[in-house]
Amino acid sequence: MKQENNNSHQIYLYVAWLVALVATLGSLYFSEIRGFIPCDLCWYQRILMYPLVLILGIATFQNDVSAKKFALPMAVIGWFISTYHYLVQKVPGFAEIKPCVNGVPCNAQYINWLGFITIPFLAWTAFTMIIISLTVLTIKQRKQ
Repeated sequence: MKQENNNSHQIYLYVAWLVALVATLGSLYFSEIRGFIPCDLCWYQRILMYPLVLILGIATFQNDVSAKKFALPMAVIGWFISTYHYLVQKVPGFAEIKPCVNGVPCNAQYINWLGFITIPFLAWTAFTMIIISLTVLTIKQRKQ
């Protein structure tokens, strides 16, 4: 039974790591291959997402659930930044706050799939999935 619980814990770590890896590769694709220059808020999201690949990757392969105490706060902060960034892009009143004064404006939309999927929305989705995986992991761990 103990081994079975460890495997279920590892699955949640693996899912969180896989999401962080895909999000990181996606952001590198947009900037390095498509040539999209990241704005300031994009950089903050990257600063929080990229280390999650290493933290969650090591945690997954070491089966170390204690790494969630580092990964979860980073994902939550990234989620708030992504939420704010998406609002800047989609809600006119937020764009007036102007957190980005140099370079690419934060309300620029390099992609706009289906009228609502933008790069900050993709980051928001990734952070949400990581938060859900790590929260479920925490809940399952406490039930033991």
